[in-house]
Amino acid sequence: MLVFEFKAYGKPSQFVAVSEAIRTAQFVRNSCIRLWMDNQKVNKYDLNKYCAVLAKEFPFASELNSMARQASAERAWSSISRFYDNCKKGNFGKKGYPQFQKDCRSVDYKTTGWKLGDRRKTITFTDKKGIGKLKLKGTRDLQFYQINQIKRVRLVKRADGVYVQFCIDVDKQENIEPSGNSIGLDVGVKEYYTDSNGMTVENPKFLRQGEKVLKSCQRRISRKVKGSKNRGKARQILGKRHLKISRQRKDHAVKLARCVVRSNDLIAYEDLRIKNMVKNHCLAKSINDASWYQFRIWIEYFGKVFQKVTIAVNPQYTSQECSSCGEIVKKTLSTRTHVCECGCVIDRDENAARNILSRGLGTVGHTGTFGLEPRNSLGDETSTLVGEILPEQVMS
Repeated sequence: MLVFEFKAYGKPSQFVAVSEAIRTAQFVRNSCIRLWMDNQKVNKYDLNKYCAVLAKEFPFASELNSMARQASAERAWSSISRFYDNCKKGNFGKKGYPQFQKDCRSVDYKTTGWKLGDRRKTITFTDKKGIGKLKLKGTRDLQFYQINQIKRVRLVKRADGVYVQFCIDVDKQENIEPSGNSIGLDVGVKEYYTDSNGMTVENPKFLRQGEKVLKSCQRRISRKVKGSKNRGKARQILGKRHLKISRQRKDHAVKLARCVVRSNDLIAYEDLRIKNMVKNHCLAKSINDASWYQFRIWIEYFGKVFQKVTIAVNPQYTSQECSSCGEIVKKTLSTRTHVCECGCVIDRDENAARNILSRGLGTVGHTGTFGLEPRNSLGDETSTLVGEILPEQVMS
């Protein structure tokens, strides 16, 4: 599934209609959550039927496309099913009980309620919300895909305007020559990652760089009167600053992950529980700024695209264990050099990266240099889902 995003241009009245459609989608989702809270025996199909009841009862709900209402009901059911799954797994802590949404920023249209222009540079929404025709501006070209391949159209409201996303049903795969290289990655706060060859990538620290401007924008908001237009403008400026930082993080993670996957046939990395790691208030900001989770997501995605092996290994004792002799050398977080009695003296992160690579090679049943054929199916089978632990991966 590919997602293409375009900036939407139109009249102010059209963007008011977009906001109204988003509020209606939020109302449908919250109504479905309330129905489930009152009667927990309802299922996914009952929520879809309830959309028709809401359309008859509330005129503003009937103005939204029927499939858009069903998509909002599906959002409600996804939160409910996730809660059930967490309860069955017995996960420690909160199970994610479904909550009412207070700030919805998107609405989904499925296969009806919209129509692309002849040159596919415009899109017209045909429901009764009055959105009308919007101009599309972006770097992607929709001419290469059929209309029936577009399974969903999403209107997203952000700080700098409204965007239109197209979800296209395409399996993207690229064939490249195998490099014969294997690599282990140890992510960190000081360096973005250190690989098993001793190479390091500098941590860009986008939030730290933009923190001065963010604080200035926040002070500007606090000086404005609550509810005034000037305060709303100041909030919008702050939102744009945060949006720029998030886009910088994503761009950095995408380019770096693509480069790593193209250059290696096997990539091993730690299966980190970042949700637990950010509970340390001393490192939470730096961990979130590094965006390790997003980097892992794109490593696994490009692993499937280029048909490479990606393995998430157990991170336990990767920094303490000696990569040369296997002895445990305990060290604090401030100790940055690994010194073992066997004579091995290397950087702490490089030692961890070597341990990660050896565990990854042991998982797939290989020792030494690992290479793949261009059309080997291991790239899809060994790429794990985020959150999966080592024993649940595909063995050799």
